[in-house]
Amino acid sequence: MTDWPNHTSAWSEWRGAMSGSRMHHGWILAGKSGLGKRDFAMAAARELVAQEGIPQPVGDHSDIIELTYGPKDDKAERAAADGKDYERARSIRVKQIRAMQKRLNTRPTLGDRRVIIINPADEMEVSAANALLKSLEEPPQGTFFVLVTHRPSRLLPTIRSRCRVLRFPILKDAQLEAMLKEAGAQGDIETAIRAAEGSFGAAQRFAEQDLAPVAALVTDLLTKGDNIFNARAELSRLIGARADRVRLQAIMELAQAIAAGLARRTDNSAHRASLVEVHSDLVTLAAQAPNYNFDTGLLTLEIGTLLMRAAPASAPAHG
Repeated sequence: MTDWPNHTSAWSEWRGAMSGSRMHHGWILAGKSGLGKRDFAMAAARELVAQEGIPQPVGDHSDIIELTYGPKDDKAERAAADGKDYERARSIRVKQIRAMQKRLNTRPTLGDRRVIIINPADEMEVSAANALLKSLEEPPQGTFFVLVTHRPSRLLPTIRSRCRVLRFPILKDAQLEAMLKEAGAQGDIETAIRAAEGSFGAAQRFAEQDLAPVAALVTDLLTKGDNIFNARAELSRLIGARADRVRLQAIMELAQAIAAGLARRTDNSAHRASLVEVHSDLVTLAAQAPNYNFDTGLLTLEIGTLLMRAAPASAPAHG
């Protein structure tokens, strides 16, 4: 498991709560993607369920239940049951919450505590979120909920109000560099760090996906536009017609980071406003993309079109 230097404050608060007279039953781990929140959730859950005199398993723990993207359909479920690769759903579904709630009718296996981890909680269907709310309102004795979220604002207000929040800060450039080198990352580490905006996950994906050419093209689109469509066509080629979810996520994170960085550095107020607007639209698109059956080519074109809107020559006139 990665050693995360940005977890110090979260551990202090978590362990302080554990040592108190009454541990809160619901927790939200909030922060941008790639900050180690899932690693924290698993390690924290193990600390919580461990009890003196009861041997704990090294691998999977029967009293730690993680809900994440499940099989997409019946065919995928059969493949999963057979131990084969399967296509995952784009959200956490209500039937997963219902199945988890049935397990809550039984006692924990090893001790008297159980932890439910939902990751990422902001990708629950509305019906799933409403079903979870019932368990948060009346949690079974000894059951604790840990919701990992990259966008806490997407959680139901009623869920947020019933949980205690742990916030995870972004990593410093020096920390990212040390972590990337320890992980054996290759390629342009300096550009990966600059593009990652404090996220180790984003920096690692940048290095693994060889996104330096994409970063240069994204910067050009944001600053120079694309009057004759060449840059957008090249972006489509670099992304790839069959890009998977991981690559698309990495590219959208990269585009957001570059737009945010340019907005902070530019002295042109009109360009800054355009960059902020495009950044917001990219965030929205990234949130929508997993939940719709986008054609990769069309999604790539949409990304390129959004980017070129920020270029000074593309900015609409006002006044």
